[in-house]
Amino acid sequence: MTERPQMGTQSVQPLQYHPVTTEHLPDLSRFSAAHGKFRYCSCMRWRMSGADFRRATVADRVSALAALVHQGIPVGVLAFADETPVAWCSVAPRETYAALARYRALSLTDDANIWSVVCFFLDRAWRRQGLTLALLTAATGYAHSQGAAIVEGYPVQPDSHSYRYMGAPAVFVQAGFREVSRTSTNRRVMRHYA
Repeated sequence: MTERPQMGTQSVQPLQYHPVTTEHLPDLSRFSAAHGKFRYCSCMRWRMSGADFRRATVADRVSALAALVHQGIPVGVLAFADETPVAWCSVAPRETYAALARYRALSLTDDANIWSVVCFFLDRAWRRQGLTLALLTAATGYAHSQGAAIVEGYPVQPDSHSYRYMGAPAVFVQAGFREVSRTSTNRRVMRHYA
């Protein structure tokens, strides 16, 4: 999938978006090695219980994410500039996020086939260029192509003190999501329907 993210009215170079499968696992490893904050969590914060996450080392988290890929479990989408991975969006079936299932404020309200978007991470050079929207659009399309009836996100306002890697509401609105509930004045539950 190729898309040209927008920066105001100026466009930047076209990017490619690929789900992380075993074919793209080396790319995820390169992205992780180049981005220490991403590597620290390795997008396992919502996939492990809180106790398991705290006990795990960085190497444990990196290995755990790779193990999911080897098991054929969806984990997310990478954006590529030429051959270089420059951004990540964690999107996967909601049931694969163990901590999300236990987080009361984001408990399920139905039993539909839901995929969740729980994290964005962009290379510093690619921020503020419309890439988050393009990445969310690619991730949503991927989830629906895999049978997701609903893609759910949990964004907060950019000035919030809450965990902000889950995106901002305005980006979700631009991607066609609509708010279905609020867990607080900060965190929203937003959905995109197939």
